[in-house]
Amino acid sequence: MLGGTVVGRYYGADVTVVEDDGRPTRFVWDGRVYGVRRIIDQWVTLRRDWTPGKRSQVPECRHWRVEAGSAYSQGVYELRHDTTTGEWLLSRVWG
Repeated sequence: MLGGTVVGRYYGADVTVVEDDGRPTRFVWDGRVYGVRRIIDQWVTLRRDWTPGKRSQVPECRHWRVEAGSAYSQGVYELRHDTTTGEWLLSRVWG
């Protein structure tokens, strides 16, 4: 803990996510299935490589902080969805 703020461990690992109406319901990371129990927070950012006028669609990254668990572990996980590529990443983990 730094200055009262808990810092999660950064991963940047590709994950497979099952969605329901755009929200993550479970994901597979390192061969394990994690069921999303609760969505804690959600926010949207623009991709860093975006330049206005280059594309008609604004490339967003949607971030989801979720409480999730598997048969082996549970914790808080931050998932990132790139709406342009469709890729999901596991950004951070709080154990």
